[in-house]
Amino acid sequence: LPAPRPASDPLDPDRLRPKVRAELGATGRPLMIAVGALERYRGYRTLLDAAHAWRRLDPPPLVVVAGEGPLRGELQRRIEQEDLPVRLLGRRDDVTDLLAAADVALLPSRWEARSLFAQDALHARVPLVATRVGGTPELVGDAAELVPYGNARALADAALRLLADPARREELRARGARQAAGWPSEDETVAQVLSVYDELTRPLPLI
Repeated sequence: LPAPRPASDPLDPDRLRPKVRAELGATGRPLMIAVGALERYRGYRTLLDAAHAWRRLDPPPLVVVAGEGPLRGELQRRIEQEDLPVRLLGRRDDVTDLLAAADVALLPSRWEARSLFAQDALHARVPLVATRVGGTPELVGDAAELVPYGNARALADAALRLLADPARREELRARGARQAAGWPSEDETVAQVLSVYDELTRPLPLI
């Protein structure tokens, strides 16, 4: 299903962005975001491997991960032991605000059908780096940078290229908006599902 569009924030996004970045500790440095449960299939171990390359930048970008799950302890230990520029935020109900503040969105999963986070990122005009898995390539088309699952170097390099190339980020923002405009609405998707269900459950004519 398409991601439901959140109600618009009464604050101007341009005013909200520096406030959110300051709260996260990302003032004066790039901000990247990943969202999803801290589960094995989400690819967060690969994300931490990639963060070694980002740590060498000056200033290093901050990577925030919104979500909770069984890998939190392991990931937090690695972040601290390896001095990685990654912050685990736990469950958040303000993902829309976090996305509005971000420079790049990251989706390193092993599998996605129709990722709600990818949809939210494109709707929010945030450049996306995602793994080339499941339904993601069809969902995003040419509106994201796609990399192989489990390849930390490819993930790190794709994000670094975007951070270094404002023109490419702007191109992906425009492509993302066009791609998202072509997705069916939530109501249209539900109607399509109900139509298929009705067809499948219709009794066969008697011969």
